[in-house]
Amino acid sequence: MSGSDRILLAGVEGIGHHGVLAFEKADGQPFVVDIVLELDLSRAGRTDSLDDTVSYADIATDVMARITGPSFDLIERLAGVIAADVLDRPLVDAVEVTVHKPQAPVGQPFTDVAVHVRRERGVPVVIALGANLGRASAVLAVLTDAVGEIADLPGVRVRAVSPLVETDPVGGPQQPVYLNAVLLADVTRAPRDLLAGLHAIEAAHGRVREIRWGARTLDLDIIQVGRPGTSTELRSSDPRLTVPHPRAHERAFVLAPWSMVDPDALVRDDVSASAGLRRIGDLLADLDDTGVRPGPEWSPTW
Repeated sequence: MSGSDRILLAGVEGIGHHGVLAFEKADGQPFVVDIVLELDLSRAGRTDSLDDTVSYADIATDVMARITGPSFDLIERLAGVIAADVLDRPLVDAVEVTVHKPQAPVGQPFTDVAVHVRRERGVPVVIALGANLGRASAVLAVLTDAVGEIADLPGVRVRAVSPLVETDPVGGPQQPVYLNAVLLADVTRAPRDLLAGLHAIEAAHGRVREIRWGARTLDLDIIQVGRPGTSTELRSSDPRLTVPHPRAHERAFVLAPWSMVDPDALVRDDVSASAGLRRIGDLLADLDDTGVRPGPEWSPTW
């Protein structure tokens, strides 16, 4: 992790309606949140510029919006969404969030109840999702479930999920059209562990690997690990995990949804070369995308 400096924001307090009991949601009660940001402040120390640090006023505003916003049953969930909000700020490497609930209905004398979570940004990963077996509603349900199941994997923080696209099959036997999407996540677990987790999700949805490019209940592919051209980029020719994906740069059904959530993404168009980085929009412009169409509306949660 590059950031070894910290910013502490303590005691952000507001009235929220979080809890499993009806009166907690109806009446509300105080919640207090402490935040510790981990980031590299060396540049801000040199430049004296707000652009090179994180505004704790903005963080406090976001925290208050979560405290007073929509109700959660658990303060564990409240702590998690606050941590995710903070990690959306690009300079933050890690965050610790403590949510205090001093008036929790414990039923015994106490001074405080608090939940403490720590989340790290991790390495950015691009995952492609696809499915085409079953009725359209069933395919949509499988993909929706898969997003939540990926988010539940240890060390995975989902940042964004693309709209769905409907695509004609590429290669393989005659088969139904696909629904495809791309998911962006930050991952702190080893890439092989991530791949094993994705394979377990596929298997849970009945995926079998019998026919290459054949129809499938669920397909989850790791497309890219790390930021291309930086020290975080993983490049591997291991048959068990080949990244960047050797054919992603020529597949409109991957690039089209990917471009919807990260239009400035850089993609390798020659995975064997030290160069070969191109913007995703330029790659798409060179491809025949007539087999890629807007898919049904969806709103996966994670």
